[in-house]
Amino acid sequence: MLMIWKEKCMKILIMSDSHGNDLYVAKALDREWPVDAMIHLGDTQEEEDEFAEILAGEEVPLYLVKGNCDWYVDLPLDRIVELAGHRILITHGHTHAVSYGTEEVAHLAQENDCSIALYGHTHRPEIDDSHPGLLILNPGSISLPRQTGRKKSYMVLELESGKAPEVWLRYL
Repeated sequence: MLMIWKEKCMKILIMSDSHGNDLYVAKALDREWPVDAMIHLGDTQEEEDEFAEILAGEEVPLYLVKGNCDWYVDLPLDRIVELAGHRILITHGHTHAVSYGTEEVAHLAQENDCSIALYGHTHRPEIDDSHPGLLILNPGSISLPRQTGRKKSYMVLELESGKAPEVWLRYL
């Protein structure tokens, strides 16, 4: 399903693999507030409405996909959204072999005319700009990191129509 949100400039909070540890999600949201949208790349291990309670009272669009540990969650595995003029593929990545590289995600993004692809699953942050016209991002895990140093991580993406995206990897 394609969802479109048009703004001149947007600040988007991106995270993945919270595995029910909402304290870290709330901490990142509090640190980055205000945001214009929030994207979670799967393994929330909660229903969408339960997860959205973290945003209680806030008018922030929330985009979620299903991860490999979201057994009882009714969410899509992949979705495409358009934010500030940028088409973005959102996936957890476990069905696209991301543990072995980003080629499948890159291919899916390119065949859907996306300029940004977001994935999770590996619990390791990554910024990959090696594919022409495509930025591939993994925010790592907000609760169970696996990279050297094992710091909980998330990303902030700033988008403006007609401009290159700007991204920051942040640690809790």
